[in-house]
Amino acid sequence: MAVKKVTAVALLEMKQRGQKITMLTAYDYCTALLMDQSEIDVLLVGDSLGMVVMGEENTLSVTMDQMIHHTLAVARGTKRALVVGDMPFMSYQLSPEQAAENAGRFVKEGRAAAVKLEGGADFVPHIKAILRCGIPVMGHLGLTPQSIHQFGGLKVQARTDEASARLVKEAKMLEEAGVFSIVLEAVPSDVGTKVTQAVAVPTIGIGAGPDCDGQVLVFNDLVGLFERFIPKFVKRYAELAPVMRDAFAQFRDEVKSGTFPGPEHVYQ
Repeated sequence: MAVKKVTAVALLEMKQRGQKITMLTAYDYCTALLMDQSEIDVLLVGDSLGMVVMGEENTLSVTMDQMIHHTLAVARGTKRALVVGDMPFMSYQLSPEQAAENAGRFVKEGRAAAVKLEGGADFVPHIKAILRCGIPVMGHLGLTPQSIHQFGGLKVQARTDEASARLVKEAKMLEEAGVFSIVLEAVPSDVGTKVTQAVAVPTIGIGAGPDCDGQVLVFNDLVGLFERFIPKFVKRYAELAPVMRDAFAQFRDEVKSGTFPGPEHVYQ
């Protein structure tokens, strides 16, 4: 039986039906395969891989080649979910032409079905240029990690009435530009509600409250693999780091003691 593919249009229909959207980050084939089998709607190949895969302090050093490498791996493990490539720092900011060219690379080389980019009003022309190429675009407002130096750190955004109103305005601008959804990161819950009610496209929250049309978490946070820090909005659904450390230590001990490999692991 053929698997029904989740599309950008399908997410819009989910909002209209009041059906919540699920999204997780993914960076490799095996993880993507398990998420797809679990019927997660959207797999975001996030530039968060800079921190959780490459061990960097932030996302700024991630390159297009690295993103495409991981996006292709995720796409190979996915039959149902919508695969979204996250446009890394300085892959789209310089011009609409640059944005369209690199978005095209995500589709041609990485087999993504859509791209995500951070920013509001300043990037409306860039979004439109990508859309002219037939590539769906997911927006991203609130805490945009690529602007970490401008924000002075990973801080909650839109805490004042003025900032909240500006965020709602920018969300409407992204909607008018043609995005099919908007990620809202690290904003007060009531602001997430306001934006969700103000736009017809789905909002996907990460630290933006329960009223968003969907939720996203970084995979490594969800399963307890990333231990450097735990954001307030993260729920640990598993604690895999201790389990994996125990397995590695048991392997070490058995190899050093000579009990592995045993007779059952040896070819005769």
